[in-house]
Amino acid sequence: MSHNPVRPWRNIDRRKSRQIMVGNVPVGGDAPISVQTMTNTVTTDIAGTIAQVQRAAEAGADIVRVSVPDEASARALKEIVKESPVPIVADIHFHYKRGIEAAEAGAACLRINPGNIGDEKRVAEVIRAARDHNCSIRIGVNAGSLEKHLLEKYGEPCPDAMVESGLDHIKILQDHDFHEFKISVKASDVFMAATAYQMLAEQTDAPIHLGITEAGGLMSGTIKSAIGLGNLLWMGIGDTIRVSLSADPVEEVKVGYEILKSLGLRHRGVNIISCPSCARQGFDVIKTVEALEKRLEHIKTPMSLSIIGCVVNGPGEALMTDVGFTGGGAGSGMVYLAGKASHKMSNDQMIDHIVEEVEKRAAAIDEGEVKAAE
Repeated sequence: MSHNPVRPWRNIDRRKSRQIMVGNVPVGGDAPISVQTMTNTVTTDIAGTIAQVQRAAEAGADIVRVSVPDEASARALKEIVKESPVPIVADIHFHYKRGIEAAEAGAACLRINPGNIGDEKRVAEVIRAARDHNCSIRIGVNAGSLEKHLLEKYGEPCPDAMVESGLDHIKILQDHDFHEFKISVKASDVFMAATAYQMLAEQTDAPIHLGITEAGGLMSGTIKSAIGLGNLLWMGIGDTIRVSLSADPVEEVKVGYEILKSLGLRHRGVNIISCPSCARQGFDVIKTVEALEKRLEHIKTPMSLSIIGCVVNGPGEALMTDVGFTGGGAGSGMVYLAGKASHKMSNDQMIDHIVEEVEKRAAAIDEGEVKAAE
């Protein structure tokens, strides 16, 4: 928007990485940082898994990963891929044959854990299947499943061991002239993961998949992921992310976008700027924000909305948002549009009115009539 000036101090210089394709989604290079999640249904429950994939895609997931632990799951994957609106990554646990079957079933990418899948000969067979079926690969190093020789060498899981594992398996892929791969070095410890990712970023130009594995529940996992992933993204590291939560996969997608939105790296949906509320509030801020978050979930257009309880910070925040509401007195507040005070609105009609104004603004942005606020 014209009222929102360019702020060079907000720019993040992203690490230069080469680009690969996961189905029709570019990862790396100058592509937007993609948001991933993983289904938690039993894969052989084809209808249930497809439904979860579709809900995740509706929430904004660019890529969805599905576990393929056995032959029956590999057969189910073929049907899931057919119905999925987004590329499917097959998560291969221990048996290299599942990787081959998943590639044949139409997976867009194979996630293999080098510490689990076996010797180089078996990895080579998976590479051949991936090449034959136009399938990319993610090398998924995990602190909890490092190779035995690395644990013996380093004594315990550590960033050096994780990076060495990753680089060893990059070499295997490159020795087989396979370059359509990305890599992750995940750990549940934020410090270990962040250090490993920083080391890795300096030693390869492969696209990097970010994640803090086994981060925890919705609250604790969100905070841990925001700290770990947020700092790495701020340094320009990361081409695709997955927030690992013991929660609905849709929540992982929402948190992923909120992390990216907070850093100005990705914009989707309404970014609500709201105060924590206090005795000065002219309306119930907390209940209002809860209601608006639900009522505005269907908006995919990048927009900003300020909901501030009083005039201390309200007008200033509204200057930088597409739509705003600032609490006043006598049961009403001021509606701001494009950063300017527009009209008063009663508190009891305010939620419906804000939803209407946001929808109108979103439609205008989609039609190219106005630009969204940063």
